[in-house]
Amino acid sequence: MIRKFTLTLFLLGILSLAVTAQNRTISGKVTDDRDNAPLPGVTVTVKNSTVATQTNEEGTFSLQVPQGSETLVFSFIGYHKKEVRIGNQSQFDVSLESNEEALDEVVVVGYGTMKKKEITSAVTSVKAKDFNPGGTRSPLDLIQGKVAGLVITRTQGNNPNSSAAVQMRGVSSINGTRSPLIVIDGIPGGNLDLVQQDDIESFDVLKDGSAAAIYGTRANAGVILITTKKGKSGASRFDYSTYAQREYVDRKPDYLTATDFRDLIKKGLINSSEDLGASTDLYDELINKNNLSQYHNLSATGGTEKSNYRAAIYYNDAYGIAKQNSREQFGGRINVNQVGLQDHLTFSANLAGNFNKANLLGGQNGDFEQAVQRNPTAPLVNADGSFVETQAFNNYNPLSRLANRINERDQQTISADAKLGIKIIEGLNFDTFISYLRNTYNDRYYRSTRDWDQRLNSSYRGMAYASKSNFMEYTKTLESTLNYTKSFQDKHTLTALAGYSYQYYTYETFNVNNNGFTTDGFLDWNLGAGGAINNTALPRPGMGSGKEDNTLVAFFGRINYSFADKYFAQAILRREGSSRFGANHKWGNFPAFSVGWQLGEEDFIKNIDAISSLKLRVGYGVTGNQGIPNYQSVVTLGTGGVYPQDGVYYQTYGPGRNPNPDLKWEQKQEINIGLDFGLWDNVITGSLDVYNRTTKDLLHNYNAQQPPYVTGSIFTNVGTIRNHGVELQLSAQALRKGDFVWNIDFTGNTQNNKITKLSNEIFQANFLEFYGLPSPGNLGNAIRLEEGGAVGNFYGKRFAGFTDDGKWLFYKADGSKVPASQINNDDLTIIGNGVPKLQLALNNTFIYKNFDLSIFFRGKFGFDILNTKELYFGNKKWLPNNLLKSAITTHDKLNDDPQYSDYYIEKGDFVKLDNLTLGYNAPIKTNKYVRNVRIYVTGRNLLTFTGYSGIDPELEDTGFSTGVDGRGFYPRTKSLTLGLNVGF
Repeated sequence: MIRKFTLTLFLLGILSLAVTAQNRTISGKVTDDRDNAPLPGVTVTVKNSTVATQTNEEGTFSLQVPQGSETLVFSFIGYHKKEVRIGNQSQFDVSLESNEEALDEVVVVGYGTMKKKEITSAVTSVKAKDFNPGGTRSPLDLIQGKVAGLVITRTQGNNPNSSAAVQMRGVSSINGTRSPLIVIDGIPGGNLDLVQQDDIESFDVLKDGSAAAIYGTRANAGVILITTKKGKSGASRFDYSTYAQREYVDRKPDYLTATDFRDLIKKGLINSSEDLGASTDLYDELINKNNLSQYHNLSATGGTEKSNYRAAIYYNDAYGIAKQNSREQFGGRINVNQVGLQDHLTFSANLAGNFNKANLLGGQNGDFEQAVQRNPTAPLVNADGSFVETQAFNNYNPLSRLANRINERDQQTISADAKLGIKIIEGLNFDTFISYLRNTYNDRYYRSTRDWDQRLNSSYRGMAYASKSNFMEYTKTLESTLNYTKSFQDKHTLTALAGYSYQYYTYETFNVNNNGFTTDGFLDWNLGAGGAINNTALPRPGMGSGKEDNTLVAFFGRINYSFADKYFAQAILRREGSSRFGANHKWGNFPAFSVGWQLGEEDFIKNIDAISSLKLRVGYGVTGNQGIPNYQSVVTLGTGGVYPQDGVYYQTYGPGRNPNPDLKWEQKQEINIGLDFGLWDNVITGSLDVYNRTTKDLLHNYNAQQPPYVTGSIFTNVGTIRNHGVELQLSAQALRKGDFVWNIDFTGNTQNNKITKLSNEIFQANFLEFYGLPSPGNLGNAIRLEEGGAVGNFYGKRFAGFTDDGKWLFYKADGSKVPASQINNDDLTIIGNGVPKLQLALNNTFIYKNFDLSIFFRGKFGFDILNTKELYFGNKKWLPNNLLKSAITTHDKLNDDPQYSDYYIEKGDFVKLDNLTLGYNAPIKTNKYVRNVRIYVTGRNLLTFTGYSGIDPELEDTGFSTGVDGRGFYPRTKSLTLGLNVGF
């Protein structure tokens, strides 16, 4: 080898001398920056030339460079490329920085961690440095668009009291849980209210069955593992983060103004009596133009290697774009870690709390529906201060409700957990983890004597109404694991995990209401003062309570094996029992197996210069779904009528449901093939995954024959759903030159969902329907799910035009055109689909000295939208309610009652400039007070590129009611955030 290499150098030298007599010789040594070990095989090239050599086994090189050469380039697989200026030097000692940190990056995988290079399943890890910047309403906003295949949609926009809809790799159940399991610091079913954006270290997403099977029956929809920041040894440190955020209406519906409305009166389209003399804009009146949200987080950390801590407190006062729509919260999180007994005993504990108060009154979907349809010439307030109520169909005055009602929630959530670890012998550890999670809230609701619903000619006869409800839930978890790790013969590594899990969950509810309050003096604080208790002429007071619980027990194990850091295998088995299922199927087995091959370590790949790393993954796993209501497998008591005896009426009881001892888990079987790669010295890295999953034994309520069944329906396993798709994740160092850096991150995925079975020989369901269209008119359901069909299909009439007098024409099955009255069920067909087939996200990050700029785009493609605002408000038949302007422009020819058809189906494809952040890291001279200062400004949802005519094309795209732009809505907003981070 040395001789061949020396000969090569000699020949190159002779060739160089032949070309020019002015070349000079330079030499040097290349080492690893971590341990100064020599690096053989490093390619040394004169930039912009073909002059090159390689280092020998001692890491040294010698090279004759042409006169005028300026730069040497050092490149080696597994290390960052380095450029060194030649100048007048002749001797170079160069150290290369390893770029294998990503492969050595620790990934949380459930009941443990692994290095990224050891992962054999579809797992995506997002660290804090890669989170979406700016203010967030939910922790999940931090990773929106960062994980291929994970859909996070805020259907209520930036409503501070709404949550995000989350779905992984398509819909996985009809009636069971369809959202991923959230695990926070090891607590399954963790509450997102307990984590703030500055307290999160990482998200690790288990996407396929071979990764998620370790969580068994709760992992059908995937698993999101959230790891919070922990205590670190070293000097005491404080970090303070704050931001202020303002919301602005992005786009409002284009409805008729008072002037437009009066123009229609002049044209004779509206009766002159409908001009009520005012000029109002209810939409504008409902907007909180002074909204300003603020967030503060202060953390402290410190300690030693043996004992350390982290504590954080926060305050968040969030206001929505709607009036009386806010959420004020505060809380904190404490982490303590300690090591003792000569490093044989470890202890860690976490305590977290969130206390919030929400104003739920404003921001109701119906309020902004009223803003569109309310007569713009109708005054909102009378001269005496009372509110004006219009009497048209489906009308009310939202301002009256905001003034005369109370709707609030007071909530407290706490969690506590502790983990004790014992090192039994070298490589063998025993851990016990316990946790307690408790969530309670109290709701109060009040309608005053001045509220329109309480008016004198109503059933409440001018008196007030009040109600209260309480909810309490808690989860207790105990998990013990035995971990064993052994390496032998320098090539073999074996890791084994055996564990036991117990989880108990319960909730309790109580509610009470009364009316007949002749004064508003008590509000809802003296329910017994309501006259309805004794006055039978008033609506009856009500009360209710309930309690349910369930238990989950599991035994699980995992074995990981690696050979020469090149070949990897993993096997998982979880055996789990749930109280929710029938006596014949309490327990289920959930196996998984996956393998990985580091192709990049093979000689036939090493010789390909473009490939820095390459790993093939193949996994298969089975998971279950126990996210169904309790007691579905057993007979429960329900109330019946009453019977009189001796002048006393006695309540009767009877069976509330049919028993089903064969009720069992929904079961998902999934295969995933993945490829992780790095190209051109890892300038480009990424992963490609192809998956195919089948979920069988779907649970649904089916008609049951009586007899032998007691009631007319039964909850049982019948259906099957299939999902398949492709996911791509890319990161690229587009440019690194001097003080300028440009990085690109891209995610994309396709998905296809199809129901393959709905019926069997006993229980039949020809189809299921979703999203019932509202009145007026009996328009039916918009979406149909049928055997062999795709999820999200719009099912209805096909538009064929208008008659001369503006009446609807639709196609029959034979292609003929007929009026709506002649259309029957046989003429209906699939007219669109509301599930996006392709989702993409692209983030560009530019760094120049202390400035950084990130530009984040998201897009969804290949789906349709049913525009119900146009269906109702874009039709002149909606008069004398107000209309969209399209009723007299786009749909001016229409002169008929509303009809559901493909006339209102539009393409929904869009691209959003979702996040634009400019930051500045102030240069801080070394001092004993301040470590770092960062200032940033973020704009969110700044631009939307779409052909859709509605307000916003980003709608519900999880579950089964996808792609419907409903009549009621919460305004979508742009937001501007100004933030500050300080470390001291």
